[in-house]
Amino acid sequence: MAPVPLPEPWQGETYHGRPTLKPAEFDWKVAAYIAVQGAAGAAQVLAGVSRIEDPGDRNGLASRARAFALAGSVIAPAILIGHLKTPKRWYNMLRIVRPQSPMSWGSWVITAFGAASFAAWGAERMGWGRIADFAQIPASLAGAGAATYTATLLSTTSNPLWAAAPGPLAAQFAASSMAGGAAAVALLQRKAGKIESAQRLERLSAAALGAEAAASMMLSEAQRRAGVSAPLKKGPPAVLHKAGAQALGIAAPLLFRALGRPALASAAILLGGALLRQAVLRAGDESAKRPLDSLGFAREVRR
Repeated sequence: MAPVPLPEPWQGETYHGRPTLKPAEFDWKVAAYIAVQGAAGAAQVLAGVSRIEDPGDRNGLASRARAFALAGSVIAPAILIGHLKTPKRWYNMLRIVRPQSPMSWGSWVITAFGAASFAAWGAERMGWGRIADFAQIPASLAGAGAATYTATLLSTTSNPLWAAAPGPLAAQFAASSMAGGAAAVALLQRKAGKIESAQRLERLSAAALGAEAAASMMLSEAQRRAGVSAPLKKGPPAVLHKAGAQALGIAAPLLFRALGRPALASAAILLGGALLRQAVLRAGDESAKRPLDSLGFAREVRR
């Protein structure tokens, strides 16, 4: 099969080569928020699956996954509010519902995730098993949304790097979230001496890493075809993406598992997931600063 040709570089006018878009300039707090929220959401999904497979929760997997999800549902919004600088912005987003706004949907998903996570965890602590299992249903659904919605939020912007391939970006974030959630709960299970369940979670996290790698290749190809892949090929974001997200987040966990150090593998997955989000955000900022990329991408979208 012949390679797909790249779009011709933008040959039209620019305003003295100045950027046409304003960089989002998300700091490390946003990357940390996305990573923590994603892992917590995936953990809540794992809690729901565990309750179905093991109604008695003999290994305590569902209980620990719920606890981790609840902690993440509190820590992640606190990090985000720290980035927003003005806590009232959170409240103002909840005053209205805009069905066509990913940010509006995201605010409600995060809020629902925190409320449902607290309900499931609290009911379990009170010994109300049936209520906890009932609350687990919306908690798992909201957790799935919390693990993936940030990719939708990024891909609906005008940023060419983020908007070039919404599907692969969502798949990359979802797989990374599942890898992080499984790795985090596996660490808790190992600490509790539940080695067998920890090993199952570690195998799941390894499979999720494989899915993340496949989605990353699809995303890279889509960005290449759109002519917007330069920020991830050279410069600081590219170094962060290759050394952090790929080397530490994917290659290192596989190496640690081969060396019989599963705890280090899980820790590397969690750190690599955060670095992946940071690399995507930094590369997006660089993409916004490239007027030839943004104008060329806008031309292709209009066709």
